[in-house]
Amino acid sequence: MNMMYQSTRNKEEQVTASQAILKGLASDGGLFVPVDIPKVDIKEVGFFNQTYQELAYKIMQPFLSDFTEEELKECINRAYDDKFTNEKIAPLRKVGEDYYLELYHGSTLAFKDMALSILPYLMTTAVKKQKIDNEIVILTATSGDTGKAAMEGFSDVEGTKIIVFYPKDGVSDIQEKQMVTQKGNNTFVVGINGNFDDAQKAVKDMFENDKLNKELASKNKQFSSANSINIGRLVPQIVYYFYAYQQLIESKEISLGELINVSVPTGNFGNILAAFYAKQMGLPIDYLICASNKNNVLTDFFSSGHYSRNRDFYVTNSPSMDILVSSNLERLLYEITNKDANRLSRLMTDLKQRGEYSLDPVEFKRLDGFFAGFTEEEKIETIVKAVFEQTKEVIDPHTAVAKKVADEFDKNQNKTVIVSTASPFKFPRVFTGKVEAGSEIKALHEISQLPIPKVISELEDLEIRHHHVVELSEMEDKVLEFLR
Repeated sequence: MNMMYQSTRNKEEQVTASQAILKGLASDGGLFVPVDIPKVDIKEVGFFNQTYQELAYKIMQPFLSDFTEEELKECINRAYDDKFTNEKIAPLRKVGEDYYLELYHGSTLAFKDMALSILPYLMTTAVKKQKIDNEIVILTATSGDTGKAAMEGFSDVEGTKIIVFYPKDGVSDIQEKQMVTQKGNNTFVVGINGNFDDAQKAVKDMFENDKLNKELASKNKQFSSANSINIGRLVPQIVYYFYAYQQLIESKEISLGELINVSVPTGNFGNILAAFYAKQMGLPIDYLICASNKNNVLTDFFSSGHYSRNRDFYVTNSPSMDILVSSNLERLLYEITNKDANRLSRLMTDLKQRGEYSLDPVEFKRLDGFFAGFTEEEKIETIVKAVFEQTKEVIDPHTAVAKKVADEFDKNQNKTVIVSTASPFKFPRVFTGKVEAGSEIKALHEISQLPIPKVISELEDLEIRHHHVVELSEMEDKVLEFLR
């Protein structure tokens, strides 16, 4: 039977996987979730003797069941090829007493490559399956890494355009340079005078704008998303948690069936939600450690059951986590409210109208498998430097947050996988401190003796192709301008 997807806010709207991938967001503003989360038997003979590509098919196939075996395997094999600089795709490395799951060996040096390398193939296959003639317009907000990874994936993909909005003063210099130099006749990137939450809200509003969508339809165009609100972004992320477990077994760090913890630097909640789904599928995860920076809205939520975005927003040195409205949390809420779409709709209405909502005691109890903590910005540099002094390992600021919160966790003695989400070369100043502007990359290289990634060394000579900066009120007009 085909896996069906339904909106978190309306069980009546059900679609196939390929339809959900193309729509991106449900018509009522909800997120698509699987009707049932499939189970896997990790003790099945040969389950953990697979390559990354083979494991990806095993995990993704139940979720994407309207794709044929040939279609899905082709998408996987084209996505996870030599564009990744490590043959393992997502290697797990033991450094001292820590286990780092390195998700930054793709073409943009961030974990977003793990899913955005395959999403264009899933989407173009879905277009053919659904016999759609419309041009697909990928509309996306980014806190730094999604934008570049999405544009890299969709660059010059026939039948698509991609428009990315990012907070002009809310990303690192390297992140911005990666985006504004992006090639591709179908790629557009725009800075906004606002933060990521502002950009994300405006993008969602455009998805729900009937007038705008009708105008697009009249021109044979339709919106879709490359954010993790798209189920086609989320499902591929489940794979690397199983792969991390496989590597722990291979290295004899654990035995089959042994529980582990996972510590994830968390902003929009997609990456840790993928770990939650892996746990629901049968991966032996005990605690999911939700690590935040100074924008610690999730820490407060998991501590109290009360979510409030009515607080100061901070621009920090871990910008991919500078988020106060974690969109993917809606999918977790759907599970802990026993898939009560009406209850979920009320919570989301409260968030939209009042900026906050609260769980009842029974719902709050269902968060027991999570542990949350945060790290102040000024401590992140200290953590990065301490790790280097002790192990000669350089970690990026987001990984540092995950390590700090993992170190604070004291509920059990399980092995903990720390999710390492980006290359330190994307955020060199956190390691080097205040050096002469423009020399941070060289300083990081000289101190650490790490080779400078080619995609970073080439940035300096690339032409800046995107110069657009707009106010929030101008975002829709800018989209229409591009589409003309």
